[in-house]
Amino acid sequence: MPAIAKILIVFVGMLVLARVKVSLGVALMAGGVVLNLWAGLPVGATLQNLGQAFLAADLWLLLAVTVLIIELGRHITQPGNADELMAATRRWGGRHGRAASLMALPAVVGLVPMPAGALFSAPLVEKAGEGMTTTPEWRSAVNYWHRHIWEYWWPLYPGVIVAISLFEMDTRVFMAVQFPFTLVALAAGYLFLVRPHLAEAPPPEAAGAGNNLRAIMTILPLLTVIGSLLVFPPLLRLLLPSASAQVQKLSCVLLGLVLGMVVISIDEFLQRRHAAAKGEDVERVRLLATAFKPKSLGILLMLAGVMVFKSLLMKSELLPSASRELIDSGIPIAVAIAMLPFIAGLVTGVAVGFAAASFPLVVGLMAAESSGLTPWATLVLAYGFGYMGMMLSPVHLCLLVTREYFSARLVDVYRAITPCVLSVALYSLLAHVVLSMLGK
Repeated sequence: MPAIAKILIVFVGMLVLARVKVSLGVALMAGGVVLNLWAGLPVGATLQNLGQAFLAADLWLLLAVTVLIIELGRHITQPGNADELMAATRRWGGRHGRAASLMALPAVVGLVPMPAGALFSAPLVEKAGEGMTTTPEWRSAVNYWHRHIWEYWWPLYPGVIVAISLFEMDTRVFMAVQFPFTLVALAAGYLFLVRPHLAEAPPPEAAGAGNNLRAIMTILPLLTVIGSLLVFPPLLRLLLPSASAQVQKLSCVLLGLVLGMVVISIDEFLQRRHAAAKGEDVERVRLLATAFKPKSLGILLMLAGVMVFKSLLMKSELLPSASRELIDSGIPIAVAIAMLPFIAGLVTGVAVGFAAASFPLVVGLMAAESSGLTPWATLVLAYGFGYMGMMLSPVHLCLLVTREYFSARLVDVYRAITPCVLSVALYSLLAHVVLSMLGK
């Protein structure tokens, strides 16, 4: 049986298990084991791969990062903090303040390249949508889509770094070629997700009052994390020279979140002292208590399942086989360049996954004699379709955690983001055609 068929059958099986109320984390782990066995690996080797996946440093770092992200979400969504932050974004956005809240808050969080980063912005989108007649699926879609508008070109993302390296392209040229994707994604998000519901929003003057300093203090822990991504990487490369890039990146985020927890503790202490001076009582919240509630534990199990599945998928060697099968099938070269990254993105759920798995083959096809392909045209086609595969992937961490946070139905989240996905795919095709005609 073709490797592509094995992967897709296992995918469908995992989704069926999740549909019948089996924990998605457990379904993902089971799917990874089945892929290893179906690829011909002995039971002993499969169990060894499973053990290695559970012992991987990046798995435990991701879980630690997620626990602190949940705590940060608790801080941001406290009534006083969330109200101030929402009021500030609406003031700063003027007459477009509600749209600015819904789109800008997850977009700002998206500047931080961290797994499951949608957990940061989900509470903000929930608060920004108050007073609007919307569904959990719509809120999930708004959060998920706008969280990912930068990853086409933002140079802090590993997928972008891999793509720049494999295409051997100047970073500034890469960013210039890819930046229009962000404009298309923003326009699609506004037209298809946000604008249809703006009529339900309260008038902008209803959110005019507020304290800018209080809003900045609320978002300061997030800004601390962003700053850590600029300050800590050189230090960790010295302290952990043999660690993988993923471990180093997660360690940077973890250090930034630890500093963010310090900021949160100081801020909440000052708020309690200020309230005490006015004779008011403010309930003291135990740090990390939110992270161990059933809903949060469900998110942690799901993330563990994704990481274990991804590790077992790589060990099965089925993904390279699927890529070779697609090339050997004799389909047109442009179709192969779109489909290879799309399938890799759909299977791995991360940009670095589709870039690392498919771009070496894409670049090889581009360099072949009589291919008729040019670097810029190949890049926009391969990256655009790889990214859409990633956005539709049922194992994409951000999709899973935002769906879990809002208790949304996955099929309805897909339905909501489909027009946005098609818009970006259409732009990718048009840009490919135009750049090919220009010889770029």
